Amino acid sequence: MLHVAAAGSPAVDATLLLEFGVLLVILGVLARVAHRFGFSAVPFYLIGGLILGNAPGLEVDAQGTFIPIVAELGVILLLLLLGLEYSGREIVDHARRQKGPGAFDLLANSLPGAAMGLAFGWGVAGAIALGGVTYISSSGIVSQVVKDLRWRRNPETGPVVSILVIEDLVMAPYLPVLTVVLTGTGLIAGLISVGVALMVVAVVLIVAVRRSDWTPRIFRGAEPVGLLLVVFGLAVAAAGLATRLSFSSAVAAFLVGLLLTGEVAEVARRRLDPLRELLAAVFFAYFGLVTDVSEFPSVLLPALLLVVVTVATKFATGWLASRTVEGGTISRMRAGALLAARGEFSVIIAGLVAVSGVLPPQFSALAAAYVIITATIGPLLAKYAEPIGWWWDQRPSKAPERRTLA
Repeated sequence: MLHVAAAGSPAVDATLLLEFGVLLVILGVLARVAHRFGFSAVPFYLIGGLILGNAPGLEVDAQGTFIPIVAELGVILLLLLLGLEYSGREIVDHARRQKGPGAFDLLANSLPGAAMGLAFGWGVAGAIALGGVTYISSSGIVSQVVKDLRWRRNPETGPVVSILVIEDLVMAPYLPVLTVVLTGTGLIAGLISVGVALMVVAVVLIVAVRRSDWTPRIFRGAEPVGLLLVVFGLAVAAAGLATRLSFSSAVAAFLVGLLLTGEVAEVARRRLDPLRELLAAVFFAYFGLVTDVSEFPSVLLPALLLVVVTVATKFATGWLASRTVEGGTISRMRAGALLAARGEFSVIIAGLVAVSGVLPPQFSALAAAYVIITATIGPLLAKYAEPIGWWWDQRPSKAPERRTLA
């Protein structure tokens, strides 16, 4: 039976409402400041959350259930809308063209993290976990930066999305494997989890490719509000079911978006975009809210070392992925800058480690510092990638021109 709170007996804590309202106002002001100076708002949200979560007298309690749920909905929406941007055929074609850069991306960006995990003495579990943190770029931050800087139609955006899709698909078997390693689950149970993840991804891709013009009956003739509720509800339900099955909720939301194409996808994107802006802002701020800066001094140097190495390897990945598109050095610089930020999946990995208790708290501090730094400088690098690329193309060359043989 549904129980309604009596008048004068609020169902939620008034302090929680006050804190959440103040948080939204502050994020709104930060978004205006970012827009005023032509920056993406993502680093402003991150730093704002860091200040609100650690400054004396300004703390916002993010340890309850409300703000984490809103942040999780932000992740779901970010990945859902990323899936709505592309059809299954486009995803498969992009993945085929970018399989070489995708393999380079996996090796070049996971090995530094794995090596650092072994150097700290965290064993195989630490190497696998930290390798995943440094490997996976933030699809959420990339999609937000592309929107903020109006880069959706840029020539390098397609190859970047291809790399992101490959990374998101790698997460499907990776997360169950990590869970098995951290929890000590038996070999049979681990193989079942990985097998289920691979089967779900394969089925969705086959349906998306072979029935790209198919529209489920539930969407036919749906008015815009009803369509919004159904699409968002399906994504949230799929994310919940995926979590129960030890599958990534973010990947599940992405796959739901991938199944929807044509007019349905276009209407859903248009209707969900404002909600995405709101929930994504909370998600990015949540990074900072739950980060304890008191642990940073002990891990700051290793985190900075990882940032320098893996930002360089992401630029190399972007350079390789966009080598065949128009735009020259400018497009390649923009591609590398877009891939530099780590975000939602890296935090999910750190969360799995924290819950397991297998690795020391130093791991969570290192992962948090690494994510905060890369998620902050990634959008800033994107802002300045274009002038740097233009300067590189226009610089006077001292070497004589080489003739290419026909």
